[in-house]
Amino acid sequence: NKLVVSVDTYTEGNHFTNFKKPDLVIKKIIRSSISDLICKGVQPKYYFISGSGNKKTFSNSNLSKISKSLNQEQNKYKIFLSGGDTVFSNKLSFTITSIGFANNIIYRNHAKIDDDIYVSGDLGDSYLGLLVLKNRIKLNNKLKKYFTNQYFMPNIPIKLTDQIKNFANTSIDISDGLLADLDKMINNQKLSYKLFLSKIPISKNLKEVLDLKKLSKIDHVSNGDDYQILFTASKNKARIIRKIASNCRVKLTKIGLIQSDVEKSSVIDDKNVQIRVKNKGYLHKF
Repeated sequence: NKLVVSVDTYTEGNHFTNFKKPDLVIKKIIRSSISDLICKGVQPKYYFISGSGNKKTFSNSNLSKISKSLNQEQNKYKIFLSGGDTVFSNKLSFTITSIGFANNIIYRNHAKIDDDIYVSGDLGDSYLGLLVLKNRIKLNNKLKKYFTNQYFMPNIPIKLTDQIKNFANTSIDISDGLLADLDKMINNQKLSYKLFLSKIPISKNLKEVLDLKKLSKIDHVSNGDDYQILFTASKNKARIIRKIASNCRVKLTKIGLIQSDVEKSSVIDDKNVQIRVKNKGYLHKF
């Protein structure tokens, strides 16, 4: 087995809004980190965590909450804390290194023309949770709690880890946004995509909010932090994908197809009309 390593850094104000809920922030960043391995078909095994902070962020109370959350995540995902570091800084940040072992992994840029595009789970809940935390949307307490939980504790599809190599040609986890990550997944290939908006899976709660507030679906499904798996597969894998989804009790939805870059990438609405997309997801700016 070869060593597989993923490294991620998370900063306050950028990757999480604030540190008022240290126990939940830690869960979010652990899941985000191991999601990188899961989408490649690699079981996460060990992790290292480093943090920069001050007496306020790393108070005894906060350290106790962080420790409890780490313990819960370790038990949930069967991962082992193997070390780390702390350093004084008035800018709070964490770096997580996740490690697994595998004979082979699923790479980016291995999609084929006519591949179907699939996604696990539902998209958009986490973004709505972020809007709630920023007080940019008003909801009842039940929905507030649901969406903020989805933001802090994404339901990563760990049950697919050992199965995804049976059908995926290429894969990525959705961290920056559906369209931004789809672009990245095929960015070195002369390919494009066609997505069908009606097929993109959303939760009942998100559908309820979009209908109630008269918000557009496309503006809420490609903003990132979903940590679901986006992958392509040959058409002849459709049956095995349905079977594995059923056996693992993981939702897998076909949302589009890969085509030659002679045609431009597009998102199509219910009336078969191309949608203008304002925001593809998070952009990394320096």
